[in-house]
Amino acid sequence: MAEANENYVQGNGDLKNRRRAVEDVDNGPVHPVNLQRIRDKAQQLRGNLLGQLNTQLDELFDTFINEVEQIEQGPRVTNGDIVYSYTLSLVAPSHFSCKKRNNGELPDKIFVHRRSVLTELLESSHIQTIYHIFVAILIVFSLNTLVYDWVEKGTLNLNFDMIVWAFGKFPKVMSLWVCMQLSTLLVVYPAFYYWSTHRKPGSPDLYDGLWLLLFILYQTAFLALPVKYVVDNDLPPASCVVITCEQLRLIMKTHAFIRENAQKVLSQKKDDDDESDECPDFSKYLYFLFAPTLVYRDNYPRTKTIQWRYVVSNFGQVLACLFYTYYIFERFCVPVFQNFNQEHVTSKALLLSVFGCMMPATLVLFIGFFAILHSWLNAFAEMLRFGDRLFYKDWWNSTTFSNYYRTWNVVVHDWLYTYVYKDIYKLMGSRNRAGPMAMVFLISAVFHEYVLMVTFRFFYPVLFILFAGAGFGFIFLTNKGSSRSWNVFMWVMLFTGNGVLMCLYSMEWYARRRCPVITDSFVDYLIPRSWMCDFAGII
Repeated sequence: MAEANENYVQGNGDLKNRRRAVEDVDNGPVHPVNLQRIRDKAQQLRGNLLGQLNTQLDELFDTFINEVEQIEQGPRVTNGDIVYSYTLSLVAPSHFSCKKRNNGELPDKIFVHRRSVLTELLESSHIQTIYHIFVAILIVFSLNTLVYDWVEKGTLNLNFDMIVWAFGKFPKVMSLWVCMQLSTLLVVYPAFYYWSTHRKPGSPDLYDGLWLLLFILYQTAFLALPVKYVVDNDLPPASCVVITCEQLRLIMKTHAFIRENAQKVLSQKKDDDDESDECPDFSKYLYFLFAPTLVYRDNYPRTKTIQWRYVVSNFGQVLACLFYTYYIFERFCVPVFQNFNQEHVTSKALLLSVFGCMMPATLVLFIGFFAILHSWLNAFAEMLRFGDRLFYKDWWNSTTFSNYYRTWNVVVHDWLYTYVYKDIYKLMGSRNRAGPMAMVFLISAVFHEYVLMVTFRFFYPVLFILFAGAGFGFIFLTNKGSSRSWNVFMWVMLFTGNGVLMCLYSMEWYARRRCPVITDSFVDYLIPRSWMCDFAGII
């Protein structure tokens, strides 16, 4: 009781002090230092309240989703005990169901209405200022290029020769893209529809195996024929990137569609006279081909309206990022490496080139992330009224490389987790999780190296070694990292890796154009010409 009285007296005293402060404000002006202190305190209080509110809303939302799943699927009991949350430490982030199923399967991807992280962050004036800084840098780059051309050449170079060359032979690119799209529409779906409607329960495994073999042959042809077309027509680098990325996207899309629906067909139990089938409508397949996701579902959360102004602004940002990348290569990459084999290259010069490439290469990484994973995907999501726009998470705050790989590209990660990790996990069992994880990294590294190999027309597996080697090892090195200093380590490694990639691939690119051919056979594509070129001192 005494303690309560003491608290009451203390509370009255605090209230009197607050009233006295208010009276002082009313009676006369407040010192500017005090005003600034009050303003800072109010801003801090506002931030704390918003942070607590967002945390509580996220917890309530997750609880609601879990309760809906329990109602929908019923209680799952194992040996008399209800199975509670099971969270994967490496491959299943929070946008997956956090329940391990009764049969031991891993959780599935859940699609819900949510905005992209940067869309929410850009509502803050502080993040908008950072965005404006990058816009200002783009303007400065433009002025820098104009002034340089005016002073050095006496003319204004406004034709953007590099962009025109990099995206050259556009009619051939569009012809190949249309052929790939038509084959996906007119071959995959009709073949699957025929198989699903004519297959009877209890059909022999040879029948299903034949159709599986045909699908594998189709995927192989879909992978090989566009490469032959690219090589025969000698498409420039940016055009090759467009073709290879679309090629891999459609391969992953068709695999996801077949993988999800073939399982339904194989597990169906119906009478021979039942005319129902498990093949989804063509409209669902068509929507999935253009939806910004690689995980197939019959239905996705959809928004009610389309904001075309938002679509135009996102495509405008993609165009601005394209010019941003052009200025970076024009000012920081081409002048450094265009005289390859005309100057004496030493190990010291190579080291300086790597460190000189770190900043522009990382800036290209930022621009590519913002242009593709934010602006491009959000534009298509808005046009298709696709509700789940968690294409990435706050990867820049990662203190472990495992979290960085999970949150950097959620779209591709979801496909790797759903159709690679989970399937291999079933084969190897729950005790061997390193095997499925290593396979995920191997496939991802091969895909990335494939894009560069087709784009540059040479095999120089620097990215493969860094990704599947050092990147995979850093997972175990930083797995226990919780201190914010590990975030610094992650950024140092990203800067270093990007600098090495830009430097070595640029050297090999110019070596292929300025150094003599080593051999006329296919082996020439496999031997790094920058190592064999006629200069001394390089390691």
